[in-house]
Amino acid sequence: MDFEFGSGDEGFRTEAREWLAGHLVGVYAELAGRGGPGSEHEGAEERRAWERELGAGGWIGLGWEGTEGAYGNRTASLTQQVVWAEEYARARAPGRVGHIGENLLAPTLLAYGDEAQRRRFLPAIARGEELWCQGYSEPDAGSDLAGLRTVAVRDGAGYRVSGQKIWTSLAGEADWCFVLARTDPAGRRHRGLSFLLVAMDQPGRIEVRPIRQMSGTAEFNEVFFDGAVAGHVVGGEGAGWRVAMGLLARERGVSTLVQQIGFAAELAEVVGEAVRCGALRDPVLRDQLVRQWAELKVMRWNALRTLGAAGDAGAPSVAKLLWGGWHQRLGELAMRVRGAAAALGPADWTAQAPYELDALQRLFLFTRADTLYGGSDEIQRNIIAERVLGLPRVERI
Repeated sequence: MDFEFGSGDEGFRTEAREWLAGHLVGVYAELAGRGGPGSEHEGAEERRAWERELGAGGWIGLGWEGTEGAYGNRTASLTQQVVWAEEYARARAPGRVGHIGENLLAPTLLAYGDEAQRRRFLPAIARGEELWCQGYSEPDAGSDLAGLRTVAVRDGAGYRVSGQKIWTSLAGEADWCFVLARTDPAGRRHRGLSFLLVAMDQPGRIEVRPIRQMSGTAEFNEVFFDGAVAGHVVGGEGAGWRVAMGLLARERGVSTLVQQIGFAAELAEVVGEAVRCGALRDPVLRDQLVRQWAELKVMRWNALRTLGAAGDAGAPSVAKLLWGGWHQRLGELAMRVRGAAAALGPADWTAQAPYELDALQRLFLFTRADTLYGGSDEIQRNIIAERVLGLPRVERI
């Protein structure tokens, strides 16, 4: 595989690095490393202001293909998008609160939306002014998304949405939610679904309840819709499954490489802990640390190999299986490195603060979910078996 950055890419890298150095100051510098997995709830207001800073600098919407800056964004080549993502991660810039709108909704509107929808929503995303959340999973329809029960009934030019979504990241901060709902009650499973855009500021019609996790934090939420108004349907009524699957295919790509830079930082922290506590003297632990490092390198090469590739139905599932298992093993390894001391928190527990955990303990607890959220390992293996290997489909009721 030959993947090289050209002179133009390196010039872009210098621009990105200098901009980040000049703007990650003051309150933004205090957000360094915050807002990632396990701390998505931290510094929400400051990170929202950071989104507007990014928008003013023209750093939102680099990957919106075919737009040529038509919506207030600037575009960049695929390698330049990788450069920006790498520099952003290396600068330990705050976790993005606008990534769902920028990286999921915007490409979906470009592929399936109409021009009026693009003109309404893309400029606000590019300016960092409107934040989005994703209304897919439900209590009885997580990995089996086609079994959802949220319904939307026609009401004039729009719809009234009723039902419940769960595991919704950033629902408390979002201005809008894209919701997959059933608009045809006679349709079974993936038939009769529609992809709706719902404003979150509807008192009495939308309720957000944070979900407290075993780590003591609340990155996810339940969202209850009680006749909430949805004025936009993307791709037409009944096309929701096609649009939703198109969106899921966009969850992988450049973002995978960014994620791996974060993984490398976490691995370095675990290695550092092994050095400090003397665990490196254990040949088994030392072998496991080397294996984690080697597997991370392989994941990077695989991500670069598939970057920008189209038509590979199995690539997103393979990527999810690779990083989900790797990250979970890293969390387990962090606790093995600590030994018995892993059971001790950094401070005595009290009724007021029962979850005083350090970074590696939060890593371990959060990574228990890695093989479940975003599509469980079992679902990913089914996708590979059916869509890539051509094996008989699993009977679904």
